Amino acid sequence: MANTNYPSANQPNDTGNRPVSNRPNNTTKNVAIGVLAAALLGTWGYFLWDKNNTDEKIQITQAQATTATSSRDSVQLLYNDALTRLDSITGNNNNLQGQLSENNSEITKLKNEINRILRNKNASDADLRRAKSLIATLNGKIANLEAEVARLTGENQELASANTQLTSEKQTLETNLQTTTAQKDELASTVDVASTFSASNIQIRPIQEKRNGKEKETSTARRVDKLMISFDVENRVARSGPADLYVMVTSPAGQIISDPNMGSGTLTTRTDGDRPYTFKTSVDYEQGTRKTIQVPLRQENFATGNYKIEIYQNGFKIAEGVRTLKKGGIFG
Repeated sequence: MANTNYPSANQPNDTGNRPVSNRPNNTTKNVAIGVLAAALLGTWGYFLWDKNNTDEKIQITQAQATTATSSRDSVQLLYNDALTRLDSITGNNNNLQGQLSENNSEITKLKNEINRILRNKNASDADLRRAKSLIATLNGKIANLEAEVARLTGENQELASANTQLTSEKQTLETNLQTTTAQKDELASTVDVASTFSASNIQIRPIQEKRNGKEKETSTARRVDKLMISFDVENRVARSGPADLYVMVTSPAGQIISDPNMGSGTLTTRTDGDRPYTFKTSVDYEQGTRKTIQVPLRQENFATGNYKIEIYQNGFKIAEGVRTLKKGGIFG
């Protein structure tokens, strides 16, 4: 077994017997390791510094963004407040809406410019400051409108008070007018009724007209040519002037004598409704005096019996009388 790969116990130790100059250099190895460790530590240190620096930048950027957002929100709130004031003073006032229409161009320009800045997410501080300045200008115009509201409100209150007073006075005048009108109508009605003639001394005389022109009173029906009706009228209230009187003659047969040749017609009375009348006569009356009225009733033949005579004036019956005609004898 001379050929074997294992060393024998008698072979010398290579390590122990190698020359010193041929051994590995431990110092160089340690230096390399140290350099690598230092480089690694430096790299980690740079990474930590860079991370901290980046975090700081992020925090600054976030702070700046927060500040920008806060500034924008602040401007937006100012603008919202201005719009609220504008809506509150123009929404319920037609007069101011007309005035706003006149100034609409300026206000619209301000609103458009402010909206443009606020819609810009990258708006700078200068832009936001300009927006604040524009909002201040808008608030100035709104303040002018508020002052106009106060002035118009005061005027409206004065007008409302005056209108209330005028309405009250109008109602009082209308009430007084109605009362006066009613009193006037009542007085006019009273005067109208009071102006009705009073009649007295009514007489009905049957007259025979002879050939020689003389007249003779008779009670024989066949001899009567006319009935002469006479009566006195007077009134202290009735004005002077013409007055119409209506004569109704009822025949013995109980019918009103009616003849177109005598101007017969129908009268609307105040107490008896519509009644036919025999004829109408007009007299010229002088206020406050007594006047005797005579009116004849002619017809071809007068029947025997009672003739009833009624006189109407101003819608009222003022006189009434009856005359009897007899048949008469041979020498009557």
